[in-house]
Amino acid sequence: MNMPVLDLEASKVPAMGYDGFDERPFLVFWEITRACALACKHCRAEAQSHRHPDELNREESSRLIRQLAELKPPMLILTGGDPLMRTDALELVREATDAGLHVSLSPSATARLIHADFHEIKAAGVERISLSLDGATRETHDAFRGVAGTFDRTIAAVHRAHAADLSVQINTTLTRGNLREYEAFKQLMFELKPAMWSVFLLVPTGRAGIDDLPDPQDIEFIFRDMASLVGKAPFAVKTTEGHHFRRVVIQSLGATTGKHRPGMRSPLGIRDGRGVMFISHTGVVSPSGFLPFDCGNVREEHPADIYRGHPLFVSLRDNDALGGKCGRCEFRAVCGGSRARAYGVSGDPFAEDPACVYQPRAQATASCTAPV
Repeated sequence: MNMPVLDLEASKVPAMGYDGFDERPFLVFWEITRACALACKHCRAEAQSHRHPDELNREESSRLIRQLAELKPPMLILTGGDPLMRTDALELVREATDAGLHVSLSPSATARLIHADFHEIKAAGVERISLSLDGATRETHDAFRGVAGTFDRTIAAVHRAHAADLSVQINTTLTRGNLREYEAFKQLMFELKPAMWSVFLLVPTGRAGIDDLPDPQDIEFIFRDMASLVGKAPFAVKTTEGHHFRRVVIQSLGATTGKHRPGMRSPLGIRDGRGVMFISHTGVVSPSGFLPFDCGNVREEHPADIYRGHPLFVSLRDNDALGGKCGRCEFRAVCGGSRARAYGVSGDPFAEDPACVYQPRAQATASCTAPV
């Protein structure tokens, strides 16, 4: 299941064209199916081998696409499960593209993907494809994904995407079990040359547990090394659910030097429910795929109304609603911590992010608004 590590930003959709968190999400993740042939250890969706009978049907999907076109999010990500388990996946891409949406695709590295025509995927309107590497070797990645051959298929898919001139993002989920492979992951990125390397910091939800979380001190060390890659590596670097990487970049490179760095184009402070909206395979809307609150259903309400008006979304957009040290932090406007991880660990989506070691300045009264 590829979705948990995805946070795509197409180069042709700069954040400067975005008009604010209250009006519309910057990223809409639509889980078009929960079916998937893999059995990943960290799977948020706890994906199944067969499609759910209550998935949004084609007519409902078309109506949702029209509604999202009215909402105009800068990026729509079709995810899963494995979106290619829906036989009409590329038809949905074409329909969304024709409606004026910028579409990215997050497939699983299965035989279905390897047999797909990557030129057709691009021609349908997919602007970027994301592929996951959660082990730096065949043995560790296949063990993580639960199916032999996944590593080889992922590498093959990267090369086929390059051959089709299809932009590639590689996602890596950091867990307590694979931190020792960080340097090997980094070397692999220099070999594969994706457009972006998105490092996802695990959230305890679905099949992932609290014991899988890396130690915060180890995360800080890795984020500092990642900051040294920003603007220097031949690929952009970012994190997903590791929002304090923005603080590390500011501290390491300075607010001014970080302003126009590749891979740092998201609007300031984007996080669960704040610039992000998730739509499940059955139409349930949540602040993200990792924050499993039922805020309404697109079968009954317009997604714009849910995003703009649901009390949880409204509160998640308020930096002053944050608790613990996140609420006191001078970087809360550019970070704000992972609301999903706070919920997964404490049961409170407004609690402090347990993965961050930073201690706010004691008398901090203003949020940092430095551009990242």
